[in-house]
Order: sequence, then C-alpha cells, then structure tokens
Amino acid sequence: MSVKRILLCGAMSAEQSQTNSFEALYEITRTINSILEPDRLLEKILEEAMAHLNAERGFVFLVDPPGTKDFSVVANRNFGTPAASHAFAASSSVVRTVLETGEPVLTHDAQADERFEASRSIIAQKILSIICIPLRSSDRVKGAVYLDSSIARKAFTEESLKFLTVFGHLAAVALENAERYSQLQSENRRLQEAVDLGHRFSHLVGASAPWKRVLERMERVLDVDVAVLITGESGTGKEVIARTIHDHGSRRDHPFIAVNCAAIPEQLLESELFGYVKGAFTGAGSDKQGLVDAAQGGTLFLDEVTDLPPLMQPKILRLLQEKEYRCVGDTRSRTADIRVIAATNRPVAEEVTQGRLREDLYFRLNVIGIHLPPLRERKEDIPLLAHHFLRRAAEQYRRPVNSIQAEAMHVLLANEWKGNVRELQNALERAVVLCTASELTRKDFVLDDSAGPVLRTTPTTLADFERKVIETTLAETGGNRTRTAERLGVSLRWLQYRLKEWNTGGER
Repeated sequence: MSVKRILLCGAMSAEQSQTNSFEALYEITRTINSILEPDRLLEKILEEAMAHLNAERGFVFLVDPPGTKDFSVVANRNFGTPAASHAFAASSSVVRTVLETGEPVLTHDAQADERFEASRSIIAQKILSIICIPLRSSDRVKGAVYLDSSIARKAFTEESLKFLTVFGHLAAVALENAERYSQLQSENRRLQEAVDLGHRFSHLVGASAPWKRVLERMERVLDVDVAVLITGESGTGKEVIARTIHDHGSRRDHPFIAVNCAAIPEQLLESELFGYVKGAFTGAGSDKQGLVDAAQGGTLFLDEVTDLPPLMQPKILRLLQEKEYRCVGDTRSRTADIRVIAATNRPVAEEVTQGRLREDLYFRLNVIGIHLPPLRERKEDIPLLAHHFLRRAAEQYRRPVNSIQAEAMHVLLANEWKGNVRELQNALERAVVLCTASELTRKDFVLDDSAGPVLRTTPTTLADFERKVIETTLAETGGNRTRTAERLGVSLRWLQYRLKEWNTGGER
C-alpha cells in the first residue's frame, strides 16, 4: 500500500473517530439533560463515562461544602460499598491533585508514574490506567469524575481525555440545571405549604414569627392521632387552637367535646366525664352518658387540666394510656376511641414540681406541646388583629366603622394586654359600639390605665405620647427601624422623619 493511501486511511480513521465521539457526546447530552433529579443524574453521568471509555471502576464526587477541599462520593461503580469508594477517594493523590489544581489527570501506567509512587491505594490495588477530570461550575471546581483500570496500560488515551473533558463540561452544566430545578421545586413546595397553611388557618390572624411557629406546629399534628398540650396565658386562644386542630384533622366529622376541669366541682367531675350506671349512688335512677362517651370518634378537650383533682389524675392517665375508662358504679371497662387535647394557663413544670400534677400524666398529655405566645411578644400582630376584630364587630353591631386612627393604633401597640387576644377583642368591640364616626380614635377606647407602663404615665401632649410610643417600640425591637415601623403600622419614611426631627438614633 502506498504512503499516500496509508495517510489517507489514517486521516479517514481519525475523522471517523472524531465523528463517533461527536455522535456519542450528542446522545449523552440528550440523555443527561433529560434528567432533572440530581442523584439520578450523577449516577447516569458515571454510567455514560464508564461505558464510553470501557472503565472497570469509577466514582463521582462533589465538593462539600462548596468552596472547600472537603468532598463526598455521590455515585460509585464496582468499589464494593459507598464507604469503600469514599475511603479510596480520601486517600487518593489523584483526587487531591484535581481538587488543588483544577486540571485533569491522565496516567497510562500508574505503577510506574512517579507522581503516584507514594500512593498506597494505587500501588496496593495494582491500578494501571487512571483518568480523572474536574466538573466545573463557573470558575470553581464543583467535583470530579474518576475512572480507572487494573487490566491494561494505556486503557485511556489523550483522545479519551479530550472526550471526557468535554463530557465533564456538559455534565457540570446538566448538574447545575438539575440542582436549580430541584431548588425551585423545593421553594415551590415551601411557598405552596405557606399558602395552604395561610388558607387553612385563615381565621387565626397573625404574621409574626412566633405565631407562624404555632401554625407550623399545628399543621404537623392535624392528622397524627397523638395527645397535644396547649400552654399559654389566659386569653391567648387555647380553645380556638384546639378546635382548629380538631376541625382540620382526621376526626373532623366527629364531636369536639370541651371540658373545663376547673369549673366542675370535684365530686361531680368523675361522673360528668365518665358517666354513671343506674343505682351507682342515691338519685342515679338511670344510666347517664359521660362526656368521654359523647366524644367517641372525636376529640376531648380538657381545659385547665392542671386543676384535675389528685384522685382523677390516675383515671385520666389510664384513659390516655389504655384508651379505657369505667363509668361510676360500673364493674366493666369501656373503650374510648378519642383524641385528647389539653390546655392550661399555668406553668406546667412548676405544677409537676409542686406535686399538683402527676409527672407521668404530664408526659402523656405533652406528647406534642404547643405554646401560645402572649400578645406582648407578638406586637406585630396587633394591627392585623385590631382590623380583623374591627371588621367583625362593625358587621355584628351594624356600625359604619371601617378604620383606626394612627394615634389610636399607637395606644393599642403601647398596651401590655394582660388579657391578651381576648382583651384586645373586647376593647375593639367596645370601641366600635361607642364610636360615633367611621374611624376609631383614642377617645373611643376604654382601657385599663394599669395595663401598661405607657398608659400609666400618660404624656402631657399628643406629641409626647407619640414619641414615647415610638421610643418604647424601638427599644423592644433593638433599635430596628424597619421592624418598628411594621409594628406601629406606619411607613418607614414617616418614622425616619420623626426620628430626624427628634435627632433620635437607631439602626436602619
């Protein structure tokens, strides 16, 4: 064969090889770009790289956390276990070289390559051919693809390196897209959950961080049939929360029975809860159904549970533990298919320490605890609640009131509201009834002068009062102007103007 023909055949062979590589890259790109789950994509990247280069083993690792030299193996083939592949990668000088330089590594004979003569893992496992290319995201090494062979020297060539480098760039782009898609999916789920949460509990007004935590905890327990203990000061809405959990939970189609443990005389409490049979005591002329039986399939709400008499506590404990109870005067036990939600406005830990509440009962009641913050700890919610109660009262009492004057809102924000939401609701209802115009003003509110420090030390002028309210709120927010403006229901610009006028400091 002539030299000319040999050269021509060689050129055709090189051209054919290049065409095959392009076709392979095209097909691989189509495949990996169709996968939007990062974990599955990483597995596919490794599979395609090994298949095209006929590698025996391989793994993909990602830098974790980003921007460091730490990494974790996220996909591996033929290394036995994930732990084995990670141990090999952690000891590999090839991996360290790629991470430190950001350049690919290719060796035809790792046993004779002086770069790796100190590598125990390569020598011990008699690895001959190695190729490792970085996965780049922007200008940063995001991870790498490692392949090796113990069968043949020169298993990977310069042509292999070119192919895998281009493949690595395409894989990095596909991985970045998959991660972005995954992040968008997560954010979309988070936003959807927030929307669902707001819609589901739309009657529970509030947007402050403490209140959002309450709603999130409620969301978790709706369809989980466990005991819930709601704590919080008087007037924070414990029964409202209990009813909401029932109304939106799996027992919504069955009764919600509320029992105020402090309101029923001790000698009557057992028969009220468990009922009694005919002849149980003088006057028991017939059987009587108890509240536990009335709640079958639904929810029994034990309000002020820390007021349970000592003799009743073991019986409630049995109800919680065994789902059993016994009517007064009966000799047989009955089964209770109920969910128990309890509430108290007392410090429960102190009640247990003082021996007024059994510790084992407390643990059974408090499988899930929900603490309702007092209104003074969620002042951002006062404007929202005030307008909510205003609209409701105006409709109920048929009053043409539709707004609250800024000075009046300042008074509401300055009050400590010892009676919490219940007290605020009563204040708004009274104000709506007393109001003779379409807007509530300071004079429409009848507030307890002992309610808070601002109201006790009433300033001499409206300007003094306004300044005191703003300074108090600034102190409560640690000098944060944005949060102060939100709490007061005014614009940040208006607040900054006032502070400049008084030459008052504060963080922006």
